[in-house]
Amino acid sequence: MPPRAKPTRSAQVAPSSLSGGSPVPAADELSRVAAQIKRLLLTAETQGAREAFANIVRLEQRRASRLAYYVLRNAADADEAVQDAFVKVYGHLGSYREEIPFEIWFTRILINGCLDRRKARQRRERWTSDGLGYDREMDGRRASHAAVASGPTPEQRVLSQERHRQIGAAVQKLPERQRLVFLLSQYDGRTPQEISVLTGLNESTIRVHLFRALRKLRSSLEGLL
Repeated sequence: MPPRAKPTRSAQVAPSSLSGGSPVPAADELSRVAAQIKRLLLTAETQGAREAFANIVRLEQRRASRLAYYVLRNAADADEAVQDAFVKVYGHLGSYREEIPFEIWFTRILINGCLDRRKARQRRERWTSDGLGYDREMDGRRASHAAVASGPTPEQRVLSQERHRQIGAAVQKLPERQRLVFLLSQYDGRTPQEISVLTGLNESTIRVHLFRALRKLRSSLEGLL
């Protein structure tokens, strides 16, 4: 079994705008470590493989948790999706194709897992209720954290929280493909070519989805952005 990823508090990594977030680890470094793990697994050096995989978890967990939360809009589901993705990736590293950047391979597995979870959740409850309770919890955590730190005034914090809530709600109302393309582009910093590899959509379709998503968001958030 791979080393267990530490649970993250997804609420603390929400962006302050439609773009931004943690820097993405160097793709070459991730691919190099993945290739090293593959060699260790093929020679049955399990302990060394687990120790090396811990480096991948350390490099990727924050970005993966942020992306999973943006897709699922639920902290617990996002943490479980990230953990499942790491477990699945570790179990398949023996057959990892080194010509594919590890980051792309891992993100594809994570996104597919998140979408499967989202579909399962939609079969259980109305999607319009998803995330509302967590939004209130997230706002409370932000307010609590801000209360012990110098910085914005209470009024500024309330306005910022409301802005985040409105942006998140508008993104959630996008059609599924537009939402996914938008999240990968604006939150995860992916190019149309990379999104094409991740989703299987051609680049022209991706550009159309992104254009329509941005147009809808500008209309929904007029006066806010």
